[in-house]
Amino acid sequence: MQFVIIGADAAGMSAASRARRSMADMEITVLEKTGDVSYSACGMPYNIGDQNRKIEELVVRQAQVFRDKQGINLLTGHCVDHIDIASKTVSGTDTTGAAVSVAYDKLLIATGASPIIPDLPGFDLPAVMPLKILDHGRRIKAFIKKHSVRKAVIIGMGYIALEMCEALRELGMEVNMVKPRPILLPWMPVEMSDIVRKELTNRGAALFAGHTVQKIEPYKSHLKVVCKDLDLEADLVIVAIGVTPNSQIAGDAGLTLGTAKSITVDRTLQTSNPHIFAAGDCADAFHIVSNQKTWIPLALRANRAGWAVADNVCGKPSRLDGIAGTAVFKVFDLQVARTGLTASEASKCDFTPVEILVTTRSRAHAHPGNTPIKVHMVGDRSSGRLLGVQMLGCEGVAHRINGPAVALHAKMTVEQFSQTDLAYAPPFGPTWDPMLTAANQLLKKM
Repeated sequence: MQFVIIGADAAGMSAASRARRSMADMEITVLEKTGDVSYSACGMPYNIGDQNRKIEELVVRQAQVFRDKQGINLLTGHCVDHIDIASKTVSGTDTTGAAVSVAYDKLLIATGASPIIPDLPGFDLPAVMPLKILDHGRRIKAFIKKHSVRKAVIIGMGYIALEMCEALRELGMEVNMVKPRPILLPWMPVEMSDIVRKELTNRGAALFAGHTVQKIEPYKSHLKVVCKDLDLEADLVIVAIGVTPNSQIAGDAGLTLGTAKSITVDRTLQTSNPHIFAAGDCADAFHIVSNQKTWIPLALRANRAGWAVADNVCGKPSRLDGIAGTAVFKVFDLQVARTGLTASEASKCDFTPVEILVTTRSRAHAHPGNTPIKVHMVGDRSSGRLLGVQMLGCEGVAHRINGPAVALHAKMTVEQFSQTDLAYAPPFGPTWDPMLTAANQLLKKM
């Protein structure tokens, strides 16, 4: 069997490695358009914030290791631009620009996602850079090292933007952030979002929400980010307004696209063609709370989906239930986390949401180092189900969010979750864990 994979990061190389472990005689070919494979993209902001670290530290396994130790035909610098479903071949170009064609029995599309770059003047200037793939991080790090970067503008205020804000402030830069929508984190209650805003401003970042960028232009020895009623000077501009799935090659081949133009897959990761699978940031998923299709690019999902594809290709049936959208990120001293649906999302999914916002503590009341934790919890009045949780605090948030995430997968009610036996010790939380306090208060309201 010839198993061909397009893309050599999380989903692609997870699938290739697992398939090799299952079938030693399988022919596995991986085509990757860049020179980088199997790296931790999520670690780039923290690596950029430390100029003493090399960006290559983020590489989990070198390409040659896959070739030599696992016998995987990993071809870097190979760009696939066409899938011929009738002949079961993929074609494109190699590092020299020469045409390449590879036949497959089973195909995995693991092409990931690309940063959204506005089609506006100045976004192609050398000092204007996105951050998605390892080479973006490499370029940003080299630019900072070569130039005297004193002022940076970050366009966007999502996860990557906030992490990059911290990284650039750690390097001593003046950081301005700008976005068109007026609310910093629109998926959080305003009271919680304002805490994140305060943390950013207290650390010296300036936030300009509600301003739409019109262009970027050279100005004196640096750049000017021009909005309708605001100009921001910069030596470096980071574009972090989101990503879009790399699904065009699938769409051109006639495969079905769905949410956000991601590739539609079933629970076995099979596309609308029985011989083609898709996994990672290019593919959609079922949401385990709403049972509806969604597109939320997540690192764990990409790796897990790669495994599932390999198992199915190797004749070991595998199905994935879906995702809860569980995520956590760091903003200086704050930990911000979420899982499941917000109240607004729940309403759109035909639930009858009830929500509660509580403030509790990270440790027992008399234990030193006590800090506040805010928990926003959503339940369904009709069924009693737990629907989602958001929380923030300076400690005890990042791993605590995993409790409600498991409860969502188990389809627990708020009452059932309120009865769970959670661990307690004064250095780690109060007797009534913040999750239980929120659940008890939500039950009263429901």
